[in-house]
Amino acid sequence: MLILCLKIFLARIIDVSLGTIRTIMTVKDKHLWAGMIGFFEVFVWLVIVQEVINTPNMSIVVAVFYSLGFMAGTIIGGYITFYFVKTPIAVQIITVKKKMADYLYDNGYGVSQVKVYGKKGIKDLLIVETTNKQFKRLMNLIKKYDDEAFVVVDERKYIYNGFYLRK
Repeated sequence: MLILCLKIFLARIIDVSLGTIRTIMTVKDKHLWAGMIGFFEVFVWLVIVQEVINTPNMSIVVAVFYSLGFMAGTIIGGYITFYFVKTPIAVQIITVKKKMADYLYDNGYGVSQVKVYGKKGIKDLLIVETTNKQFKRLMNLIKKYDDEAFVVVDERKYIYNGFYLRK
């Protein structure tokens, strides 16, 4: 029974991780990849469900391991997509620090700068296009230069021209 439960758990991790990756690929218009991943996802799912249904020892323990595999697969699939799928993001920074655009530019980021008017006067709106892989580095630079900067992050579907990082 323990071997069956572990097999179900591991199979669910594989099939749900594939499902998470497939969903991200579909959203990012990578339909061929999504289709191929979907084939393997459903194949693994069908094989394991058949085994669960045909087991004579069906118990709550089997259902718990099936559900735990789903949970773990969702988490692992999210990590896999973060590390292997590059996602363009736009970061908007509102700051009163006058040289922050130069600072970010000197650290390799393309920066667009616009003057904006807030309740307390004129501020700079900096727009930086980067990727999810470089976001943590960018946030560390922002906090180091202006820990009171207002930051908004949006995921982009497409970006044309420009650059993410010069380095």
